[in-house]
This record gives sequence, structure tokens and C-alpha cells, in this order.
Amino acid sequence: MDLRLTGKKVLITGASQGIGAGLAKAFAEEGCELVLTARNAERLAAIKAEITDEMPERTVTLVPLDLTETGAAERLVEVAGDVDVLINNAGVIPSGSLFDIDEAKWRAGWELKVFGYINLCRLYYSRMKAAGGGVIINNIGNGGEVTDPRYIAGAVGNASLMHFTRALGGSSLDDKIRVVGVNPGPVNTDRIYNMLKKRAKDVFGDENRYGELETTYPLGRPAHVHEVTDLVVFLASYRAGYISGTIMTVDGGIASRRSII
Repeated sequence: MDLRLTGKKVLITGASQGIGAGLAKAFAEEGCELVLTARNAERLAAIKAEITDEMPERTVTLVPLDLTETGAAERLVEVAGDVDVLINNAGVIPSGSLFDIDEAKWRAGWELKVFGYINLCRLYYSRMKAAGGGVIINNIGNGGEVTDPRYIAGAVGNASLMHFTRALGGSSLDDKIRVVGVNPGPVNTDRIYNMLKKRAKDVFGDENRYGELETTYPLGRPAHVHEVTDLVVFLASYRAGYISGTIMTVDGGIASRRSII
């Protein structure tokens, strides 16, 4: 399937690991020009080397910075310039109950993921409108649908981003811009295994029993990274040209497992 993404310029935040790194490789394979940002300059450089070693013709621009710092988002836009696709992916909201996550941790988690997404959308929407269109994809997470009390800060933050995405994307096609959200569930990255070990310690008193929790997932495993990134690449393409103001969930059905008892 020709996605017609060759030559498109894609900005990916949080691109140094996990889904972000997977997205960088997936868009590179489609012939895109990349702008990658994250706090960890070394990891960004490693991702760039991996891409350019395999695809030396690809243009990969690195912008290592902390998007929570004052003026960082504006500096990123200044370096990146106009882009065809913005992928908001940076940020991890800490897991824990209301009493585990104090105000400082709660605000720090939201500063990058919630307000970071909103700020970059604000900065890029007007540029995309002036350029004649574009695509914004917010990588959110099914925590906004599952609403686990042991992930309360993430549940509330993700639910906010879901409604933000729908609100912005509902009328954005009037400006030839599509705004879409993706809600991954558990994905086989370092982050999910760190969370599983923490939960196993809470539940069993032994973090090494995390595998017992993993077997409860659909198919007995988390999603593979490509099962998320392939969807995002498709959503960024012209073939998804009538999709806006909605959320795509990739969690094997976890958020739909409802019961009256």
C-alpha cells in the first residue's frame, strides 16, 4: 500500500526510546524527513545512527531539549520549522494511587505530557493552517479509558488529552488539518515492564513475579511496538484523509472488557 509519505517532514517528540524510537524508524522506512526531539541526547544520536546506517539517504535532525523548560517548545519549532506531521509522544505520567502521587509528581507528569502536547498543538496548528494543512497525532494511552485508581494521574491526564484531541480535531478539517489520538495499552517497552514489576511488588510482594500479570493480557502479552507504530504511520498518510477528531485504541480489547459483576 502506497502511503504517499515520501518526502514528508515529521516531527516526533519523545523519540529516544520505546514507541517514539519505533515511530522514527517506521517513518524513515516510508521515506520521511525526520526531526527528533527528547531530553536524552545520547539515545537520540543512537537512533539517528541506526536509521542512517540502514538508510543513508534519510535526513534526520536532532533537537535534544527538555520541553518542560520555559521557551523550549518555541525553540523546537524554530529549529524544526514547518512540518507536515507532528507526533506528540513525549512524557510519562507516574503510576500510583492518589496518595502515592503527591502534587509535585502529579504536576511534573502533566507538564510534559498534557501541557506539552497542548502547547505544541497551539504552536503548530497555525503554521499548518498557513501552509495549507497538516496532521497532528497525539499518542495518549488507554489509561484514559480504563481509569485505574492505581494510575490515577495518568487516567485523568490521558482522559484530558482524549477530549482535547476530539475538541481540536472535530473542526480542524475546516483548516485542512487532521488531529487524531492513539491510545496504546501495554506495549513491550521498558516502561511497561517497569510498571509490571512495581505492580507485582504491590500485589505479590515480589517484583520478579511480574510475568504472572503479563499473562492476563490479551494473547498473554503486551502489544508489539510495530502494532502501534504501523497504525500511526497509516493515520499520518493521505489514506486516512477523512479521520479526525477521534481516538484509535490499540490494547487488544482491554478497555472494552466490561462486566456487570
